[in-house]
Amino acid sequence: MYSFNVPNMTCGGCARAVTSALKSVDPDAQIKTDPPTREVQIESSRDRSVFVQVLSEAGYPEKP
Repeated sequence: MYSFNVPNMTCGGCARAVTSALKSVDPDAQIKTDPPTREVQIESSRDRSVFVQVLSEAGYPEKP
C-alpha cells in the first residue's frame, strides 16, 4: 500500500479527479481519498513512481 500527502486535494471534486487519474493507470487499484487530511492511499501492484507521475501530471503533486 502506498500513502501520499496531496496538498492540492481540498474537496470531493478534487478527490474524484485524483481517483480518476490514478485509475487511468491501474483500473483495479483500491484507492481511498480523504480531502480533509489530504491523504490518498493506493493498493496496487504497480510501482509507486507511476502514481507519483500521474498525480503530478493531473495537477495534484505529492508533498515532498
